[in-house]
Amino acid sequence: MRMLASATAATVRFIGRHFWRLTLVFVGLLLPLWGFAELADEIHERETVAFDEPILLGLQALHGPVLDRFFVSVSHLGYLYGVVPFDIVLVAWLAVRRHLREAIFAGIALGGSGLLNLGTKLLFARERPDLWASIAPEHNYSFPSGHAMGSMTLAWVLVLLAWHTRARWWVVAASLAFAFLVGLSRLYLGVHYPTDILAGWAAASLWVVSTYLVAFRFRRPWARLEG
Repeated sequence: MRMLASATAATVRFIGRHFWRLTLVFVGLLLPLWGFAELADEIHERETVAFDEPILLGLQALHGPVLDRFFVSVSHLGYLYGVVPFDIVLVAWLAVRRHLREAIFAGIALGGSGLLNLGTKLLFARERPDLWASIAPEHNYSFPSGHAMGSMTLAWVLVLLAWHTRARWWVVAASLAFAFLVGLSRLYLGVHYPTDILAGWAAASLWVVSTYLVAFRFRRPWARLEG
């Protein structure tokens, strides 16, 4: 009994001491890994999943001039005209402020996400939806969504860098809302299936959290500012 009590107490202390990292591993690695594996298996076996087309058709019924302009703008911000420039400015700002470890983490996470997305698209070679003529057509492969992956990668980077600051919940709310809108814009425009978006989010989580855990194995971001 004493040995059991001692082991239980040691386990509780370990969980308490490493609760943040254990939660991060579960939420940012294990769940996305399971989700991506399930989606990849479905895509490998067949072109679409049961809920893919109904969701797209439901969104297509909402089309109108105002929403068209809004979601085209969100889609543009979600990659070339928003996320990519912001990524570059963020890494440069961290480097100029001499937060070198943070800059390296952000640079590898953001740049590596783009390369990983390109490789995964070529691996699965999934054709894009063709349910209607999109007002913003795309011509490369579909799975996983580069917009969804890029915006979620940026969201994860910002959240992880801000987590031990007072602004963390504001950053979480703003980052996740932006990533969600970007993903929704790609569905509204009819250039991705919902499974493309989910896979992009999962892949971004896996990549960024893995990079974070390697970069900050022995300390938290901004650690030297707390001394």
